[in-house]
Amino acid sequence: MLDPGYRHVNHSPTGFEWGYTGAGPAQLAFAILLDHYGAPGPALLFYQDFKEFVVAMWNTDQWELTTEEINAALERIRIMRSRATTEGAWKQST
Repeated sequence: MLDPGYRHVNHSPTGFEWGYTGAGPAQLAFAILLDHYGAPGPALLFYQDFKEFVVAMWNTDQWELTTEEINAALERIRIMRSRATTEGAWKQST
């Protein structure tokens, strides 16, 4: 059972949800990353993007997520953020 991590963020005291970008999916995304990293710091850095790109996309009653899938999603998020930073810097210089 996942620790919801309410001591760090409290988006959804009524529990986890998925399939959209609301409070329940935010809490689930944070809990998954808290479990994955074993610490709140990295989870806090990535959970909103993880919610948007992973948790919000689930449209079934049941799901399964491997460590490899979490790592792949986090890598895509890092790449996306890197590109956004690079594009922002380029636009500022022109």
